[in-house]
Order: sequence, then C-alpha cells, then structure tokens
Amino acid sequence: MLNCEQLQQAEPSLNVDKNLTPSSLGREELVPSRYAVRVGEIEVLVVSDGVLPLPSAMMAYNVDPAVRASWLDDMFLPADAFDWPLNVVVVRSGGRTILIDAGLGLDPDLHLPRAGQLIKRLNAAGIDLASVTDVVLTHMHMDHIGGLLVDGVKDRLRPDLRIHVSAAEVQFWDSPDFARTSMPPGFPDALRSAAARFMKVYGKHLRPFTEEHEVAPGVVVCRTGGHTPGHSVVRLASRGERLTFAGDAVFAVGFDHPDWHNGFEHDPEEAARVRVRLLQELAANSELLVATHMPFPSVGRVAIDGDVFRFVPAFWDY
Repeated sequence: MLNCEQLQQAEPSLNVDKNLTPSSLGREELVPSRYAVRVGEIEVLVVSDGVLPLPSAMMAYNVDPAVRASWLDDMFLPADAFDWPLNVVVVRSGGRTILIDAGLGLDPDLHLPRAGQLIKRLNAAGIDLASVTDVVLTHMHMDHIGGLLVDGVKDRLRPDLRIHVSAAEVQFWDSPDFARTSMPPGFPDALRSAAARFMKVYGKHLRPFTEEHEVAPGVVVCRTGGHTPGHSVVRLASRGERLTFAGDAVFAVGFDHPDWHNGFEHDPEEAARVRVRLLQELAANSELLVATHMPFPSVGRVAIDGDVFRFVPAFWDY
C-alpha cells in the first residue's frame, strides 16, 4: 500500500516564484520559521506551525516509563512533557500551489499559544491564500486541519479550492472510534468537534481518493492507514529526485524505537508496521523525508544502523 508506482515527473516548465524562497525574517520572528528546498522542478517550502506541548507518555505509552524516561534523557529532553513540532508544507508544481496539511489553528479554549502559527507565517512568506489551488490532508486530526478553521481564512481561499483526502479518512470521522488510542482527557472530544466542523465548512471542497491520487505533476498522495484509517503520505518526484512528506507516520522516537506506540494512533500495531516499511523504503531510496512532528525543518534522510534506523538531517542551505 505504501508504494506508488510510476510516479509522474514534473515537466521542466515551472517558473521559480520568489514566494517559495526564504526571505528576511519578520520582525516578530526570532528564529527561522520556513525553509525552502527543491525536488527537481518542484518547489517545496516547509513552514513551522509552532509547537504543541504534550505529556511525554504520549510518545510511547506501551513501554515502561523508566525506559521512556531514559530515551528522553539520552536526547537531553525533559521527562514529563515534550514539545511536538508542527510542520506544514507548501508545494508548487505544474502551475498549482498545494498546501499539505494546515496546522492546529487558533482555538483559545486549547490554551496553546505557541502553536497555530501557520497563517501568520504564510503571510510573512508572502504566500497569498488565494493562490492555493489544492490542499492535501494527510489525515483529519485537528493539528492538521485547524488552520483552515481560523476565522476569516475560508473567505480568503479560492471558491474552486480542491481538498484531497482519503475516502477512508472521511468515512472514519463520520463515526470515529478512539478505543485503541491513549490520549489526555478532552482530546477525543476536541478531535471529534474539529473534524465535524471541518466537514461542515469544507465538505463541498473535498475530493476523496481511494488508495492514491496525483494532485499535480510529480505530487502523489498515497494512503498508508495505521495512524488513522485514512492516513496518507505525499510522495514528490521530479528529475530523479524524491521527497516524502510522511505526516504522522514517523516521529522522532520512531527511528530508535519504531515499535513504540504513539497515543494518537488509532491502530498502533498497524501504525508501527507502516512506520517500519516506510523507513525501510526511504533508506533504500536515499530520498528526502519531511514529517509533521520532526524537529523543524525536519528535512533529512534515513539510514539503517543494525536493528534501528537513524535520521540524518540535511545540511541547511542558506
């Protein structure tokens, strides 16, 4: 299910748009919040939506707390809470501008002031929401759809906007089952509410696909399942170069311990199998990886060291 055969490669007719290249930081930005990379003729911009603080147990609830604490200590991270990065990607290919996931949004009831930065940072990058022709959702958890629910955003989007999401994902959120997740109190209700609101606001824009769909030249979304029934990854291919946006299939701890279960995974065993297969494939292909919850800008490659994987960050290109 992970392999997308015969990915279409983009034609060399794409004009470089300065909107997808790094520019000077905004006055309010103390650290970089966007990073540009090319995949052949495809332009890619990784944008930070901020960070989402969660209990560290969320990263591995199926292991002894002492073992989890030891891993966190080895990574120089606190044992009780962990800042989950939130990364979103903008892709330009074949004259289309594609937003892959939309971040958390700005819900004051969630009390998460360091997340929900996407719209502000797209504005800072000079990316007009009206230029977005397509949205691809890896899945419909609220930290992937919330940015589109921010007040005033829908009015700035094109009336012919196309939102690509797995049909299995749409079906799941019609009556979601959280029986196999392990989330903090309140999260299941918040996820249900966000998904229901999203369907009400954007239902007519949805373009569901079954297993895979080419959104633009060299941009293919592929359903993996696991994390949610319709969870998908986005594969980019152009002129022999490749990049995969893995959504929530890969977390930082998953390289050392791919069998550790994340609390948001609706089918943790299948999510672990998906993670291993995807990491093996990325290592074999030497292609670039970007993922939602990897440290920004999360651009790197996968290596295999014995029985574990290793993330090799790309050298930043200034």
